[in-house]
Amino acid sequence: MKLITIFSSFNQMEIQEIRARLETAGFHPFVANEIAPMILAGYSKSALIRVEVPEVEVDEVRQFLAAPAEA
Repeated sequence: MKLITIFSSFNQMEIQEIRARLETAGFHPFVANEIAPMILAGYSKSALIRVEVPEVEVDEVRQFLAAPAEA
């Protein structure tokens, strides 16, 4: 299964919010580089935390994230 990055950030809270929204909606997100910012202290672009999803979910996930969040 190939994973595709759909969101990246240095902000752990932002990443966890996206992950939780996707899981709640029934998608299968994976968080990559979750501890990299702590190890690299933000000195490298490789410290970006990424939310990835299976390739087959990419289009649907992008549509979901583009839609206004329900209150």
